[in-house]
Amino acid sequence: MRPVLCAAAAASVVFALAPLHAARAADCTGLFGMTLGDARVIAADDVAPPFAVTGMDPPTPVTVAAPFCRVQGVIQPTPDSDVRFEVWLPPAATWNGKYEGVGNGGFAGSLIYPAMNWGLAAGYAVSGTDTGHTGSPIASGWAVDHPEKVVDFGWRGIHETAVAAKAIVAAYYGHVAAHDYFTGCSDGGREALMEAQRFPEDYDGIVAGAPANKWTWLVATAVWDEQALAAVPGGLPAAKLPAITTAVMAACHGSDGYLADPGRCRFNPAVLKCKSGDANTCLTAPQVAILEKIYGGPHNAAGQQEYPGFQPGSEAGPTGWKLWITGAGTGEGSLQLAFARGFFGDMVFAKPDWDFRTMNFDSDMTVTEQRTGAAINATDIDIDRFRARGGKLIQYHGWDDSAIPPRSSIEYYSAVAKRLGGVAKTQSFYRLFMAPGMQHCGMGPGPNAVSGVFGLPAPKHDATHDVVAALAHWVEDGVAPTKIVATRYRDNDPAKGIAAQRQWCPYPSVAHNGACGSP
Repeated sequence: MRPVLCAAAAASVVFALAPLHAARAADCTGLFGMTLGDARVIAADDVAPPFAVTGMDPPTPVTVAAPFCRVQGVIQPTPDSDVRFEVWLPPAATWNGKYEGVGNGGFAGSLIYPAMNWGLAAGYAVSGTDTGHTGSPIASGWAVDHPEKVVDFGWRGIHETAVAAKAIVAAYYGHVAAHDYFTGCSDGGREALMEAQRFPEDYDGIVAGAPANKWTWLVATAVWDEQALAAVPGGLPAAKLPAITTAVMAACHGSDGYLADPGRCRFNPAVLKCKSGDANTCLTAPQVAILEKIYGGPHNAAGQQEYPGFQPGSEAGPTGWKLWITGAGTGEGSLQLAFARGFFGDMVFAKPDWDFRTMNFDSDMTVTEQRTGAAINATDIDIDRFRARGGKLIQYHGWDDSAIPPRSSIEYYSAVAKRLGGVAKTQSFYRLFMAPGMQHCGMGPGPNAVSGVFGLPAPKHDATHDVVAALAHWVEDGVAPTKIVATRYRDNDPAKGIAAQRQWCPYPSVAHNGACGSP
């Protein structure tokens, strides 16, 4: 189904095509100086391979092996806005006729060049944006006393980039793309759901990986965990995390270091309580309490759970709790604490010396929702307009995610399904895949490579193995994904070959002996 451009986008396309129609876009440099509403092109150059470019997330060079037209632009919808974006355009002879927008991670601040490169290699015209500020994905000082920049980060930068990018694609090739797609994970997953909720006309198909969509309470969960860790001398040492995962595997019949059906795991942390003394193979009573709080998630003063906790079985591993939650044991040095200090200290309270130990989960969260919820949270379960215009949405989440609790995806999906009258009605346009053994957006002990943003590339870029290809097959051919086959490479290195593969099933079904069935 070909989407109808919103009025602003349509006007931009007409405006852009008028002076360029005769030259078509074979002339990349002719795009320089284009003005598209609040956006303007500040650079347009033909790029010959090999071309190396380095972003901040990840901060490693990406080598582009195909020729393309690199368009760089800026969008300024308010006097305090400075949204930078790029559109990469393959030659007309190799363009697949489609456009793909790529999402961000963390607090954004840079373009995700690896994912843009994959899209370009597949023949897409691709775009990326910094969402209005430049810097590390864990830096948020830019937000202090800049509410419009928070809005740009929350939703405006991604939407305005989609409008401008689609106009540039139309100007370059002489016609609009046949289909428009968006893919993102983590903050990019939040952006993905935001697009489906607020701007259903932007994209025909959307991939939302591990979405941080209930942002305010996700970061509050970090404070909940860090308060629990800081209250106990020594916290929960990293040396004890493997013993916890081992106990979970034993209690819930795990193998190969992960659980095949984590949703059925009912693990009691008390089984790890030390019988005498202390050791890395057991937990003291205060450490058992820490573990229970991390599993349990944040509660308000009335004892009601506000957000799910983290999943048993996700504790050990290089990208597990040590990286995200426990840090040095007390939480110091963890990414979770860094995000909490940044969000509440910079975005909410504008207090660089904000102390997470003092946070109140009732009064402070009321202020947080009032100041940032509307701009950042992507929690609206009314996505009827996206469904009505033929949009398709694939969401996935790793059960071993230590950054964003996996049950948050189940909660959002279930709420949408309840509103629409059940999962059967929802699956006609929206499917959720829970991934056993996958950590945050990729990696982990289980098969995890599906070519999602921040993950590893699939061994085959087809609708069975590649999540974007599965989405395109659904949108263009009407074939809904009944499974996605994820791949684990030896040492998580594609160059070393395939170690294992496992199919992911549309929630609520799970894989049993190679087939999807009831949990």
